[in-house]
Amino acid sequence: MWSRRSFLALSSLAATLPMATLAHATSTQADLTLRLPAPTGPHRIGVRSLQLIQRGRRDPWIGTPDRDVMLSIFYPALTTHGYPVAPQMTPAAAAFFNIFDAQFLHSLPTAGVNWAATLTHSHVEAPALPGHRPVILYSPGGIDPRTLGTGTAEELASHGYIVITIDHPGETSEVELSTGELRRIKIPPTGATDPVILRLMISTRLADIAFVLSQLKTIDLPLDLRRVGIYGHSAGGATAAEALYENRGLRSAINLEGYLDYLPLTPGEPNELYPIAQHGTDRPVQLTGTDGYRDDRFDSSWSALLSHGGPVRRTELTQANHWVFTDLGTMAAQCQQAGLMTAENRAKLVGTIAPGRSVPWIRNSVRSFFDRTLRC
Repeated sequence: MWSRRSFLALSSLAATLPMATLAHATSTQADLTLRLPAPTGPHRIGVRSLQLIQRGRRDPWIGTPDRDVMLSIFYPALTTHGYPVAPQMTPAAAAFFNIFDAQFLHSLPTAGVNWAATLTHSHVEAPALPGHRPVILYSPGGIDPRTLGTGTAEELASHGYIVITIDHPGETSEVELSTGELRRIKIPPTGATDPVILRLMISTRLADIAFVLSQLKTIDLPLDLRRVGIYGHSAGGATAAEALYENRGLRSAINLEGYLDYLPLTPGEPNELYPIAQHGTDRPVQLTGTDGYRDDRFDSSWSALLSHGGPVRRTELTQANHWVFTDLGTMAAQCQQAGLMTAENRAKLVGTIAPGRSVPWIRNSVRSFFDRTLRC
């Protein structure tokens, strides 16, 4: 999620920051290059980007008559020879991340790191390995771009899944569309506490997910559309759980630390549970959180879902904090080791847990869940 202070600063900055500023925000070659952990599966990985346009669905954040979503699709590759390795972020997105996400949202270093230099382990447009494969969608946390979910997506793809990470433009801090346009966050500054805007955010995400599901059959990759799951972080985790409830085409979902309730429309009233928390589910859901970010709202809304019984389980990672489920779980540790980030800021972001423990734990938790629910 986010704090009201950081959200106000972010939204105000996004509205006024001139593109010329970005030209002066690029890193030098001498700056630290952060590295993503290598995937452990037997398959090499291909990746492609795809912009989908839903004609006739008005974009709630910028008011255009059509709605865009931007995807990265990770998949097992037949060969990667001769196909370039994809960067984690495009240069324009990395420049904006450096002076926007890093400074105001995550307390990351804005100097000394070359955010554009981080490479993935995936090769652009490499040919796909034959054979239909289970599909997993990913929705990122509020404000965070889909690029911060690269590590887990690559891990799943290396073990035989096709993983589609989704940006929700207008709400995402920055996303570069296939046209080259850098779409920046447009949610009003009141979004952090406005229950109407927060509901609009979730309903927009759910409509994005439904649209992507409807377009899977048009993607030229060997997708097994009978075996589709979803996971997400924070607001994306809440989206994943509720999307499972609303779409019978989804077989299972993981909620990585997302609330399952809405803030009340009338002050003083209790929070309103999401339909999945109100009514339960007959399909598998995993609720995964951290001890550092746990609060009464999680206990209340997650317990409501658990109370219905059914195939729902809850797990918790200790010595950890909210963004440990993203690539920042390893990046923050590298920044601290290089003397570019304090131990306090790292702990607030991802906890004190070492990446050597957190990365395998998260990967095993996510992969084993989908192995159980999508491989059968």
